[in-house]
Amino acid sequence: MATDHTPKLVGTAWGLLVLNTLGSTGAETIVPLPRSLIQMVTMGALAVAFVLALALNLRLRVRPSAYLLLLTLLLVPSVLSSADLESGFGALFRCARLALFVGTLWLLSRWWDGGTTFVRHHIRMYFFVLCSVAAGALVSPGAAMPGLYGGRLVGALWPLTPPQIGQYAAVIIGLSVLLLLSRRTDLRSAALVIVPSLVLLLLTHTRTATLGLLVGLTLAIGSLTLTSAAARRFFSWAVLTAAVAAVVFASALQAWFLRGQSEESFSNLTGRAKVWDALLAAPRTTGEKVFGMGLGDKSFDGLPIDNSWLAVYHEQGLIGVALVSAVFVALGGVALLRPPSPARACAIFLISYCALASYTEAGLGDASPYLLHLAVAASLLAAPAPVTPLSAPEPARRRVPRWARTSEVA
Repeated sequence: MATDHTPKLVGTAWGLLVLNTLGSTGAETIVPLPRSLIQMVTMGALAVAFVLALALNLRLRVRPSAYLLLLTLLLVPSVLSSADLESGFGALFRCARLALFVGTLWLLSRWWDGGTTFVRHHIRMYFFVLCSVAAGALVSPGAAMPGLYGGRLVGALWPLTPPQIGQYAAVIIGLSVLLLLSRRTDLRSAALVIVPSLVLLLLTHTRTATLGLLVGLTLAIGSLTLTSAAARRFFSWAVLTAAVAAVVFASALQAWFLRGQSEESFSNLTGRAKVWDALLAAPRTTGEKVFGMGLGDKSFDGLPIDNSWLAVYHEQGLIGVALVSAVFVALGGVALLRPPSPARACAIFLISYCALASYTEAGLGDASPYLLHLAVAASLLAAPAPVTPLSAPEPARRRVPRWARTSEVA
């Protein structure tokens, strides 16, 4: 692994990007926060992150990245579909936000070296967010688990929905487990992150995050089994424990998974399927099919789309879908070609988690935590920067007097 020469302020810039992607809508907080104030904070965080990244990288040195190139190309259909203002001025504002977001990632890519530096930044920042969720639950349990969300855990200090909290918890649990198995962290530090995050994940009753965690860890640990005895032992015990739990706690697991929903509600994914059918059946011009309707709030007829692929198709058209597909092909292809390593395992976990979550969550076509997860994966798959060896100084040559250069003896 490359030696870590990353400035500490890079972690600050990454934390500001995380703050920007937390969103401005969600549950009601203990202290009411105006949406305009939240938007000002999140957008201000993005602006400061860009300025800070630029100050750290004044020479504009960037690492070649297919991932960032594809995100930059995604701006083309976004701007073209938003330019006619059919979706309002908010569409152009979202395009500017996406451009600033991608530009910040380009500036930070200078420190993408295939190491786990950004994994640690990622874990720290989202763990801090989860600490705020836990603090809100301790201060006001009623506000943190309101009846409006069926008693599921929400953000009571900052407006966060159960799927958001579940996503953050699942991602840092998976990354912490992989760092522990690869001996990149100690048991105490890993447990400090994994145990409380697992409790919060269970309290959110988020099925997508739970399945994404299980599937992602299975693939990631499977990639380590050929080279890591610890991974093989963990994988064997995990399979055995899961089999026993599935038999002993079958009814409890089923009740938790269904969340009190009927079979009909579960089959149409809590109403998502109806929105998807309506979106696909809506009439569109050729231009709208190719370039989309412009960046919006990931909704259709006032209802959330909750599917990244359909959201991208709706807002950025078939070109957007092709570019997002190319992102997964590029990252997945590079991950498969890399030799087994902890960095590769973490990248596989993040890629597989985002791919699975894209079915019931939107965000792959706009500035979102999912793009940050994939950015961490891209940093893990980046080739280490070549280290130029220091050349040894040439030995000083002794000056020989002229009289001593002759071979004659007086």
